[in-house]
Amino acid sequence: MKKFFSGLYRFSSSWTGTIIIVLFLIFFVAQSFVIPSGSMKRTQLIGDFLFAKKFSYGIPTPHLPWLEIPILPDFNGNGHLIEGPRPKREDIVIFRYPKNEKIHYVKRCVAVGGDEIIYANKKLLIHFHEGDAYIKEHYPKEKIRKLRGKLWVENPYMDKYPGIQYVPEGMNIFDALLNYYMYNKEIDMIPLMVEELDAPLYEIGSKMINALYAKVPEDNFYMIGDNRDNSNDSRFWGPVPYRLIVGKPWLIYMSIEHRSYNKVLKGDSFGGGRDHAGLKRVCGDLPIDSKECETLWNRQRYTVRWGRVGRRIETMQTEQPIQ
Repeated sequence: MKKFFSGLYRFSSSWTGTIIIVLFLIFFVAQSFVIPSGSMKRTQLIGDFLFAKKFSYGIPTPHLPWLEIPILPDFNGNGHLIEGPRPKREDIVIFRYPKNEKIHYVKRCVAVGGDEIIYANKKLLIHFHEGDAYIKEHYPKEKIRKLRGKLWVENPYMDKYPGIQYVPEGMNIFDALLNYYMYNKEIDMIPLMVEELDAPLYEIGSKMINALYAKVPEDNFYMIGDNRDNSNDSRFWGPVPYRLIVGKPWLIYMSIEHRSYNKVLKGDSFGGGRDHAGLKRVCGDLPIDSKECETLWNRQRYTVRWGRVGRRIETMQTEQPIQ
């Protein structure tokens, strides 16, 4: 036994052994990711560096880091070497973007296979596939709405997770979805009129609508960012199949505010990444488009958000967000 451990130590101390051990950990245990966009703000911030558990939903087929090239065939046809439990509603999940599987996204799973979704301006309503009795048993009366002959829960997760918000930083995302639809760009949701729903009316062609509808296919998961008015998510490109599920965020090991002043003031060409609330937090009563505000922002740029370092996502998401 002593000889075995001595050999194991020599192997792990070698360059070959170190590389093999690191790749094993990345492939099957944990992998590092960085939050690149504000779609999960305030729960997770741009510049959060986190470890994800790769074994939460089974063992995904390993890919070479950075190149994202699979090193083994998809033997089971479901993207996993070992099949595991599926994401649950409320889980924050890391997955491969269905439109480009080399890119990883992180969103919250709001609905699973068989669930129905109605999305209106600042309202996410879900009819859980377990039925009306399940909804009455698990949700308070004040959150339940009767629409089209069945029960729906309005914004079911907002009370539990304080980071979920509706704060547009550019065009309201409901308007953005309708614009995509009207210009013949593909979105996942179907416009409709829900008579019982208190929501703004919009005219599309000769029809009046006030909501968008989708039903989640089996073994698929509807992923929506907590920053709901500023998130490119399943509402645009559809549900995520199990084969693209990678893991679950676990621990923030570093968090750095690295965004430039122009980025937080103007965002990108589509307004993405704009963060006027962040500027107001730093600049106080100063106009956010002033030189004085720019100076204050640049002074604190590249600072470490120590209050987030070492925190587990599972516990932090239920607390008031640490900015």
